[in-house]
Amino acid sequence: MKSIRRCQHIISLFAVLFIIGMAVLVFKIQRESAFYMMNSDNHELGIVYDRNGDVLFDGSDTNAYPDNYFIDVGNLIGDDKGQMTNTLVAQNIDKLNNYSFSSGLISEGGKAAIYTTLDHEANRAVYNAYGSQKGCAVAYNYKTGEILICTSLPSIDVTNGYANIDSFESGTLISKTLYGTVPGSTQKVSTVIAALEIMGADKLYSKAFTCSGKYTNKTGDIIDCHNVYGHGTQNIQQAVENSCNPFFAQLIEDSDMPLNKVKNVYEKLGYSLNGADPTYIDIDGIQCETASTTLNDPYEFQTQWGCIGQGDTLVSPIQLMMWQSAIANENGKMTMPHLINYITDVNGKVVQTDETTYSKQLFSQDSASAIKQILLTNGADQYTYSISGYTVGVKSGTAQVDDNNTENSLLVGFVDDQNFPIAFCILIEDKSSSLVTTEQITKIMLDSLYQ
Repeated sequence: MKSIRRCQHIISLFAVLFIIGMAVLVFKIQRESAFYMMNSDNHELGIVYDRNGDVLFDGSDTNAYPDNYFIDVGNLIGDDKGQMTNTLVAQNIDKLNNYSFSSGLISEGGKAAIYTTLDHEANRAVYNAYGSQKGCAVAYNYKTGEILICTSLPSIDVTNGYANIDSFESGTLISKTLYGTVPGSTQKVSTVIAALEIMGADKLYSKAFTCSGKYTNKTGDIIDCHNVYGHGTQNIQQAVENSCNPFFAQLIEDSDMPLNKVKNVYEKLGYSLNGADPTYIDIDGIQCETASTTLNDPYEFQTQWGCIGQGDTLVSPIQLMMWQSAIANENGKMTMPHLINYITDVNGKVVQTDETTYSKQLFSQDSASAIKQILLTNGADQYTYSISGYTVGVKSGTAQVDDNNTENSLLVGFVDDQNFPIAFCILIEDKSSSLVTTEQITKIMLDSLYQ
């Protein structure tokens, strides 16, 4: 009897273990089946939509759309061909899988989809505004973090494939909004924030420096101004509006601006300093490069030039835009950007939604309010007519980007309107050959979004 009961216990144990093993196997197959289907030759992808229901990518039939239908967002949305990896589709391809484990087959008419925050029609308007010019533009709601505009030229229409990839222009397969560029004088926004954090608004406004067209710093290097005749004696507001390099060189040398404190503010803003390992901003799986520069000696050219936005300084247009949210909201915290509004599975069930999130405190609310007023005054004094109809805070920049002195044009800013809270960054490459200005593109962009 004992041996029989022992056998029954063993058999029962094996039965329980078998049932548990089968349950684990079924769970594993169900959980991982989508992965294996995605990596098979027989997979079907869902659709990526814009905020208004317009298609940005169709995994089942890209040929159903007219030529250049996706070109304004082609290098941001991407596809599943493997040629572009830092794109929305490539980084979220599992979420577009139209495979249903319960039915055991590829679901015809599956409803797996990503609903983005983008406005396709407005992106096309901005893309068209560039004409033959190259560059990029990005804009988002600085209250919610929803990216509305993100176009980069040259771009690709993914419906045409990659048969002639060897003839693509440089930059076609990336969204330039995500990668570091020389910021030019838009960098001065960071330097003003550093000055406000270190000495406060009253002391900063009490500072006055003279510009005669060039400035010889304390180590004998020359900082040139774009105005060869100089700007005379000016305060911080005038220096921002005139984008005066000699003023900012003297500000960096000032005894009330210790370099260790400048470096501390820059690091809080997200800069990698002096060759430190870079970090990345995650935007729904897409990696956006963070800023970097060199700050070694406040009396040397390289450090002063870096604080002015040249030299080793690189910042992505998206990060330039994000800093504007911390200013526009007057809280010193960036609103973190996102591209995905929500995601549905193969059955149409909502399985993921994005929420508004914020960065840590980058700078004080007092500094945010002070720099906001400086940029708003600049907007009122310099851009009332070129960006008409909107109350904007802005800073322009001209960036020398190669040994041939090719200059890019940038404009960063925000709309001071709680009902239309837009922050933006516009970049035009090789401005000397451009028939369009950053202000004109900004105006077209804002009009398109507002309508």
